[in-house]
Amino acid sequence: MNYIQVDIEVRAEELEPVVGVLLMNDIVETVVEDPADLQRLLNKEVDYEWDYIAPEVLERENRSPKVTFYLEDTKENKDLAMNAVKAVCEAFPEAVVKVSMEDDSEWKDKWKEFFKPAKVGRKIVVKPTWYDYEEKDDDLVIEIDPGMAFGTGTHETTSLCLKMMEDYLKPGDKVLDVGCGSGILSIAGALLGASEVLGVEIDPVAVEIAQQNIELNKVTDVAKAQYGDLTKGIDFRAEIVVANLMADLVMMLSGSVPGHIVPGGTYISSGILVEKRDMVAQAIEKCGFKILEIREDGMWCAIAATI
Repeated sequence: MNYIQVDIEVRAEELEPVVGVLLMNDIVETVVEDPADLQRLLNKEVDYEWDYIAPEVLERENRSPKVTFYLEDTKENKDLAMNAVKAVCEAFPEAVVKVSMEDDSEWKDKWKEFFKPAKVGRKIVVKPTWYDYEEKDDDLVIEIDPGMAFGTGTHETTSLCLKMMEDYLKPGDKVLDVGCGSGILSIAGALLGASEVLGVEIDPVAVEIAQQNIELNKVTDVAKAQYGDLTKGIDFRAEIVVANLMADLVMMLSGSVPGHIVPGGTYISSGILVEKRDMVAQAIEKCGFKILEIREDGMWCAIAATI
């Protein structure tokens, strides 16, 4: 699809007024980029905790404050964009405006080049839907199309979970996948011999994608994905509870896990930076769990615990 991109560089104090001018000229969706916001985040001046910030995000600290908007490339939208730009330039003569025509057809699927079949653990192979793969005798192949949901199996946080599931899941176990994303861990549970798997997600788009992937892998007789919050409204107990989230979410949700795990069951949590492993492990122990092991892969770790 072709689209119009308009970037407006102004002083930081002019960002909000510029957005106001755009609103008055029927530009209702804008992206505001203020380097000062990133600095406040890094300095922990805002009530938000983060585990990891990508290097490309840190580069934004040195950029100029900017307002950006996008419109589909039509004659009507070209006129709309030009009228909005004219209004902004009249109100803010020193604004630097760049109007460009972009085409997303070349890059929107570019990421697929980097997602290829990969063996994770002893048996599990994660294969994108658009690749052919010759199966070995003992392979358990998960065919996945992540779409807009997190989870391809190649990230350390996901592969740690898959490897632990291979070790702790016994045939006939029930599995609860908290924050199921693309559904990859739910599918793995079914392929590893679980009798029933429930994936829960608070993102309805992810639920839809996970269910599609469950259907694609022909495990609907065992697994399903549904919209839900572990802290309320979920009535499901399992031998294996897996949560590939992030450190703060793992700590927040761990208090609810005992109500969804059978005695002697295994709680596998991941998405935890190594520097936060002890803090998360202690939080899990305070919820009544005994730590079985902690595995590390690069900057990430996963924790297996029992109750």
